[in-house]
Amino acid sequence: MRRVLLAVGLLLVFAPAAHAGGWATVGLSSTPSGKTWVVDLTVLQHGVTPLTDVKPAVVILSGDKREVFAAKPTGKPGVYRATVVFPASGRWEYQVDDGFISQQLHTYPPVQIGDAPAPVTTPSGDDGPNLLWLIGGLALLLAAAALLIVPRLRTRSQHPQAA
Repeated sequence: MRRVLLAVGLLLVFAPAAHAGGWATVGLSSTPSGKTWVVDLTVLQHGVTPLTDVKPAVVILSGDKREVFAAKPTGKPGVYRATVVFPASGRWEYQVDDGFISQQLHTYPPVQIGDAPAPVTTPSGDDGPNLLWLIGGLALLLAAAALLIVPRLRTRSQHPQAA
């Protein structure tokens, strides 16, 4: 019975170590800038060791649209190339499936592909009065400073200091 408990205990202790190699990092050579994007993915186990037997992919998403682009080995260990074609302009999210054991999706900030929609602006009509308030405020500040400084200067000139 003691041996069984010891064996179960050892299994519980060493089981996490058996799965410890199950993560990877992905680096991108560039970020999307237009409708077609050629990107090199660098897949590293533990952020160090290039992985050569994985099948990474780039996933793009916009609204209900989802497309997957497989990356192919470049000949350099751990480096894969994908050619991503954005089907339309707009705001796109993109992710990279590292193709490793955990099939982890690495997410990146959304990007705007193509022309961004023009921002809607409405004339406020308040620009003139704001400038007038600023000029008036500055004039009041200068007047207050003059009222504080001038009396002190007069007091000093009336009482000469001994040398």
